[in-house]
Amino acid sequence: MKSLKTDNAEINKHHLITKGSFIRLSLLMLFSGLIGATILFGRGFISGTATEVSHEAAAGVVLVIGLLLIIFYKDLKRYTPTIEKDYKTIILVGILLTTNFILGEVFYFIFKLFTLWLGNIDPMLPIYVIPLATGSMLAALLIDIHTAILLTIVSSLIAGLWLNDPVYPIFNFAAGITAAFGVIRCKRRSAIWRGGLYVSMVCVFTSMILILYRGHLPGPETMVIIGFSFLNGMLVAILVSALLPVGEKFFKLITDISLLELLDLNQPLLQELLAEAPSTYHHSIVVGNLVESAAEAVGVNPLMARVSAYYHDIGKIKMPEYFIENQTGLVSRHENMSPRMSALVLISHVKEGVELAKKYNLPKAIIDIIQQHHGTSIQTYFWQKAREQHEADKTLPPSTEDDFRYPGPKPRTNVAALIHMADAVEAASRTLTEPTPEKISALIDRIVNNRIIDGQLDECELTLKDIREIKTHFVFILSSMFHKRINYPGFEIENEDTDKKPAAAPEAGH
Repeated sequence: MKSLKTDNAEINKHHLITKGSFIRLSLLMLFSGLIGATILFGRGFISGTATEVSHEAAAGVVLVIGLLLIIFYKDLKRYTPTIEKDYKTIILVGILLTTNFILGEVFYFIFKLFTLWLGNIDPMLPIYVIPLATGSMLAALLIDIHTAILLTIVSSLIAGLWLNDPVYPIFNFAAGITAAFGVIRCKRRSAIWRGGLYVSMVCVFTSMILILYRGHLPGPETMVIIGFSFLNGMLVAILVSALLPVGEKFFKLITDISLLELLDLNQPLLQELLAEAPSTYHHSIVVGNLVESAAEAVGVNPLMARVSAYYHDIGKIKMPEYFIENQTGLVSRHENMSPRMSALVLISHVKEGVELAKKYNLPKAIIDIIQQHHGTSIQTYFWQKAREQHEADKTLPPSTEDDFRYPGPKPRTNVAALIHMADAVEAASRTLTEPTPEKISALIDRIVNNRIIDGQLDECELTLKDIREIKTHFVFILSSMFHKRINYPGFEIENEDTDKKPAAAPEAGH
């Protein structure tokens, strides 16, 4: 029986590999054909004739493009191994390349007509206005900088094939690299225009170098080339501004620009959290500070970490009074509830948060973090309470640990793992009556180590070095928050702490 199961698993594995290879091969053929057809069609604009292209030449163009796409994919796979099954990203790259050349040919045709209207101007000058850097900037914003660089290289080589110009790839490469790096950590949509201005300046500079390389002295056409080159960057900014929201929505991607919009505290969901559960809102802000401080140290986008922290507990909007940080009365809502029922109520905030996130159209990456931020951790406070009640009264049904565990899944990304630890650390820090740096450090060590032992960090990619860095940043932020203050004259309050009792364990309200 075991052998039969093994054979079936091998067959299924082979079937999946074959299916995946077929999909990738189909996409390669599709985009090689589309880009090749676009290039062959555009050559008619360059030559100004309708000469029929031989089948051999057409096949050669498609095969060269296919070869470039294979090299593109292989390097991308080395850098991002998950790309093998990430068909959405593969399709996005193919669409960016294809659309890039379609738009390039449209603008070349428009400005070629413009030069013909002016007369006495070289009809090849419009090559300097072709905004092929659009694809590079979109790739940097929608995917990552490495993909943008690869796309720039491939676009430049294909552009040289299209224009039959061995020098033009230099111009396009300079513009594309500038466009990609010009929008790294883009914080607002207006930064796209700044990137476009950088592209314009680089295009003007590069075009002047190419004029000298071709052996031409500056003449009347130089001003036209400068104008076209400067306009190139402006067209890139216009096209990216128009196409970026389409790419975000259609492919359900999240960029730094989108994250900044979600970070706005006037967002309806955050305003609702503030109104219904103000202490949870404050807790989320502090968790955001914690994860942002440690994000850079472990290679995580700090903006993504902070935004995810702001929204991770939105599920508490539904029943805020059942969470200890929002309780204002002396009697807890959990006093007259069984430990199992209390745990179910608290655990439900994860499901409620996912539903609210979907209702408000939050990105999938943030929804996943909401679902994973507690992992499969146990509600220790209520689990211990249930055991004590069973020991005192054997007629009560026994409980297991699984009855008090969150449904998971465990954190699968470094951002989710960061929030998982920061959430527990921030909640537990409020139980310290004298939060000195030593006590804070010991508390953080105990909580994080317990999470490691419980296997909550098994599915993320954090290393021991990363965890040490995270602890250091957490200690620094919390120690800064709990620093000592002097007593101001006239504001002394006697017996200030006589009625203060240590808060319940964080699980009671988390």
